[in-house]
Amino acid sequence: MPSHRSRPSHKIVSGDSADIYFARAERILEREGLDPIVVMEVFARRDAVLCGIDEAKSLLATVLAEVDPDETIVEALDDGDQIVSKEVVLRITGRYRAFGLYETAILGMLSQSTGWATAAREVVQAAAPEPVISFGARHVHPDIVDVLDYAAIVGGSVGASTPAGARLAGLAPTGTMPHSLVLIIGDTVEAALAFDREMESDVPRIVLVDTFNDEAEEALRVADALGERLYGIRLDTPSERGRVTADLVKEVRARLDQAGHRHVKIVVSGGLTPERIRYFKEAGAQVDSFAVGSYISGATPIDFTGDLKEIDGRPIAKRGRIPGRTHSPRLRRINLADWRD
Repeated sequence: MPSHRSRPSHKIVSGDSADIYFARAERILEREGLDPIVVMEVFARRDAVLCGIDEAKSLLATVLAEVDPDETIVEALDDGDQIVSKEVVLRITGRYRAFGLYETAILGMLSQSTGWATAAREVVQAAAPEPVISFGARHVHPDIVDVLDYAAIVGGSVGASTPAGARLAGLAPTGTMPHSLVLIIGDTVEAALAFDREMESDVPRIVLVDTFNDEAEEALRVADALGERLYGIRLDTPSERGRVTADLVKEVRARLDQAGHRHVKIVVSGGLTPERIRYFKEAGAQVDSFAVGSYISGATPIDFTGDLKEIDGRPIAKRGRIPGRTHSPRLRRINLADWRD
């Protein structure tokens, strides 16, 4: 049970973010005096790393707070579970009008977050055993950065760059320094020394070395200046200069080692994908961690579907689906009271 999640927003709870036909259906059913007990099942269209289900539980705990608990049962999997195509990840039994309006929100939570978590798992598997950090915040709207970074951590990233996202996962944010700091101070070493002076002792000293001069030379200058206090250097060479290459990583590693700075780690960032990470590993480049942004943040949402499978105890389904509850042995019953603030 996550202790860092907030209540769903007013926009979600009010139904403003729902497809309008769900609101219209609710109004029609109310006027017709219909509110059957239904069973809804939610499943994905492909194998994936499930994420967003805990957020859906929090939503259901909020909107079902006043309903009869004897009529309402929620069964679900958990964030981080590996799921297969068509596996039921959520089953809701209850009065339709108590939760039908929120199908859009539930599917959206699952689709977006599962896409991000699954992409994160792909880069994590490519990088293993070296760790991956989520740097995708700049590619999405700031209102959903926390959800993105949380999903990346669920997918296996060891950290995230934003305080909001790291907080959802119960972690501290991870990051180095921006190029703007180096450009404003005017020298990589001076920027590194300022960073070292001003940052708390528990913040790792990781310094960008590609802003002004040759990366290997800058890495040596920074390592000489900070000594044992330097945790690592980050290579983020832009495409205009050929990006970070395996040969560059090997040269920086060799020069640092020759100068007695074997403790300094190398972080690589900039347009990383599973294929690009495998390129570094297959070339024998000694990268200690990878910072991945757009591959995770730009992941295609994974399609989830919600189906009614029973109405007042009668098995039912639309064409192409099998009526009645799907055999789903991994589902666990959820105590909704545990998911309320």
